[in-house]
Amino acid sequence: MAREIIATDAAPAAIGTYSQAVKVDGTVYLSGQIPLDPVSMEVVEGGIEAQITRVFDNLRAVARAAGGDLGDFVKLNVYLTDLSHFPQVNEIMARYFSEPYPARAAVEVAALPRGVAVEMDAVMHLGS
Repeated sequence: MAREIIATDAAPAAIGTYSQAVKVDGTVYLSGQIPLDPVSMEVVEGGIEAQITRVFDNLRAVARAAGGDLGDFVKLNVYLTDLSHFPQVNEIMARYFSEPYPARAAVEVAALPRGVAVEMDAVMHLGS
């Protein structure tokens, strides 16, 4: 089993002991992305909509670095500090994804790194 570490400057650098993504055969495991601007490494301003949008932009950047795109996602996990923001996730996700949508889970958590309101990770499959 050959593992390929995926890294891109178009998404925030890892802020801990992990890789942005790892590819094994045709499957890519994307680490959690929080709404950090990849240049400044600061949390984006503008509320929950801006945070959700930045997370999707970060995930897309890592997916592209791995040779895919959001349409290749087979599983998406959404972590929110307030589940009442779930309608905004759905609204913004519809701008980034089209049917068939990936499988998805959404859970409310007590806290996330850097005090952000949202984090997402994903599994992507490339090819057949």
